[in-house]
Amino acid sequence: MKKLILTMITALSMSFGAHAAEGGIPWDKAPDRTNDLAALQHGAKLFVNYCLSCHSAAFMRYNRLQEIGLSEQQIKDNLLFTTEKVGDTMKANIEPREAKEWFGGVPPDLTLVARSRAAVGKGSGADYLYTYLRTYYRDDTKATGWNNLAYPSVGMPHVLWELQGERRPVFEKISHGGHESVVVKGWEQVKPGAMTSAQYDQAMGDLVAYMQWMAEPAQNARVRLGVWVMLFLSVLLVLVWRLNAAYWKDVK
Repeated sequence: MKKLILTMITALSMSFGAHAAEGGIPWDKAPDRTNDLAALQHGAKLFVNYCLSCHSAAFMRYNRLQEIGLSEQQIKDNLLFTTEKVGDTMKANIEPREAKEWFGGVPPDLTLVARSRAAVGKGSGADYLYTYLRTYYRDDTKATGWNNLAYPSVGMPHVLWELQGERRPVFEKISHGGHESVVVKGWEQVKPGAMTSAQYDQAMGDLVAYMQWMAEPAQNARVRLGVWVMLFLSVLLVLVWRLNAAYWKDVK
């Protein structure tokens, strides 16, 4: 029993240490678009075109995208490559051996990342993804040529740079109580991308919404059902309360 407790404490300590070492800036609040079918469809398109090159979503099948309003033919025409079938799971296009050689490790599966990346005091997994996807910047000291404010020294390059362009964070030193800290004051656009800053933020909101939906496709149905259950229990509570009062009135 003692060995089990020590093992659990060690695992928790390692997990906390990993998150603490990762550091990063405070997370921005992600827009809630999990009920917006157009946003989910656009997010699915971005995910397939940009994320599936290296990452997989092994617990999600293409045909489940019909739940966000896409027909089977639309999925075949716009989201499948030559060898995939509509009933297949979303597998990465890169070979694991090549990924390990290029990036130092196999890119993680993204099916549940929108749920697993939540952190106490920082926000939800969606908030993390929304911040992470929008805070890449050029850093020639890194092997990939890119760095990220939400995940410093990240090994993943900025695959969406053609959309966002190249930016550089503007840092500012702030003194407080005799201590100096560095905060991000803003961004300097070095090279323009295919999208404006507002358009890119909108696109990342759609991508994050899709990843939220993918992590739990039944979440909206669960929330709607939960509302009806709470309403039913509220009505039942009133009936039971009145029944209880009527019963004890005769007993007294």
